[in-house]
Amino acid sequence: MAPADIERPRFARSYLRVAGEIEERGAREHRVRLLDGIAGEVVEVGAGPGLTFGLYPPQVTGLVAVEPEPTLRAEAQAAAPSAPIPVEVIAGTAEELPLADASADAVVVSLVLCSAGDQARALAEIRRVLRPGGELRFYEHVVPRRGAGRLLAKAADGVGIWPLLAGGCHLARDTERAIAEAGFEIESAERFGFAPMRLNPPIPHLIGLARAPS
Repeated sequence: MAPADIERPRFARSYLRVAGEIEERGAREHRVRLLDGIAGEVVEVGAGPGLTFGLYPPQVTGLVAVEPEPTLRAEAQAAAPSAPIPVEVIAGTAEELPLADASADAVVVSLVLCSAGDQARALAEIRRVLRPGGELRFYEHVVPRRGAGRLLAKAADGVGIWPLLAGGCHLARDTERAIAEAGFEIESAERFGFAPMRLNPPIPHLIGLARAPS
């Protein structure tokens, strides 16, 4: 096993079975909004099976897609040749990106920071690979601000049930705050409820853009 591999085959197979439904229920449209106007050399952290590849605009001159899970990475490698832009799929984790300093114009995270083992370290790595003034595009689910949903999210994380079942995903992360604390300037952050599957209640999601220090 390569050091950058995180093998979660059961989760990967489960995700591949439900990904189509999630995309049809709105995730694809969210990803389109996430990528609107993006350009230059782009890194996508936690690219999964490559669901975003066909959505990148032609202004993107190259995409490096980083994925640690071997099953999902194989799907991404199969999807890459049909993308409208050049795509290179590589192994790596959010906390240790195998990329040079200041090598990207933009970094994309799409439902990824919830499952980073160390969210602060992952954001520090993203900041490292971004050029000064570069963009962080983020699409993430986040902890509810108040009420029973917030209490339930914190309880599920606290006892470790949801992270165990969902490939390390955490329901109670305040990712918008974490991005700001990592030194990014948040230029936009749209919060909305989204139910990714038919039997799921809506949970808060964010689509936004933050900029690395110049």
